[in-house]
Amino acid sequence: MNGGVGDVRGEDWTEEEGVNGGNDVWSSSRPADHLVVMVHGILGSATDWKFAAQQFVAMLPDKVIVHCSESNMYKLTLDGVDIMGERLAEEIIEVVNKRLYLRKISFIAHSIGGLVARYAIGRLYRPLIMKSLENPTCDACDDSHRGTIYGLEAVNFITVATPHLGSRGNKQVPFLFGVTAIEKVASLVIHWIFRRTGKHLFLTDDDEGKPPLLQQMVDDCDDLQFMSALQTFKRRVAYSNVGYDHVVGWRTSSIRRSSQLPKWEDSLSAKYPHVVYEEYSAGSRYDKCTDDSLIHGDCDLLEEMLVTGLARLSWEKVDVSFHNSSIHRFAAHSVIQVKDPFMHIEGADVVQHMIDHFLT
Repeated sequence: MNGGVGDVRGEDWTEEEGVNGGNDVWSSSRPADHLVVMVHGILGSATDWKFAAQQFVAMLPDKVIVHCSESNMYKLTLDGVDIMGERLAEEIIEVVNKRLYLRKISFIAHSIGGLVARYAIGRLYRPLIMKSLENPTCDACDDSHRGTIYGLEAVNFITVATPHLGSRGNKQVPFLFGVTAIEKVASLVIHWIFRRTGKHLFLTDDDEGKPPLLQQMVDDCDDLQFMSALQTFKRRVAYSNVGYDHVVGWRTSSIRRSSQLPKWEDSLSAKYPHVVYEEYSAGSRYDKCTDDSLIHGDCDLLEEMLVTGLARLSWEKVDVSFHNSSIHRFAAHSVIQVKDPFMHIEGADVVQHMIDHFLT
């Protein structure tokens, strides 16, 4: 199939549509061994990532095959992060078993899709196998001894406007205007609209007396190796909107406390005009909210557990702003992934940034 808006270099690509409307995209010349799984957000579909999928294949020909997830579309996104994660894991197993030449895997996930992907890799994680029976205590953790994701080398784990810290904290859902009373009411009634998924996002779930799911997901839990799986990726990246995202706040999508949000300035880059701040955050076991921060309301205890847990790993953080854009800046949550190439094309430089920094 030629063309469209993704044909940036005149390359050919092939699209294969799945039974539920999803699609795989790859270069026509020869099969690639690096699977890129793109996961949509709430009430979304596989087509939400179509623009980015075509861009990746056009600009990384023969290096990647993109699979746009189809197992949790539309109302199925209301079933809960765990159920969606199990479905995604099964979907990936099916894709990998169908393409036995695959050797690597990466994820690019939008909004709640990032949480679903984190759950799925916990299910798909395969731990380090000892090099030999002669040295059963070997616990090397360099690249050659990492665990795998269903037997594949884990490379990039990229989230885009994902509520890693949930949605219950102050200003975590901007359209609630940061009014504490409204936010508290929302946490009590959100399950009426978003069902089980709403409970997970607002950290109000207590299945069988267990901690909230997002709290469980900052550790290895029973047979789900959430953090070991996340750690096995060579890089973890969080793209975030600094403003005009009325669905997911900057703090929760960038895995920061309020006091850690950076001061940013307009981009001077012609290539990435909407990327306004970038930083590398090294993992630290001791990255904790100070007593001062707690006193001044910088973080509540549950949110702090999520920040601290995720901050044990290194993250690349890329902050994005569409404040100088057209009226579509008010749709920043969709623009950042170019959900619709006609309406949201201003986010194309963010997709380009992903491609240019992508490890193949």
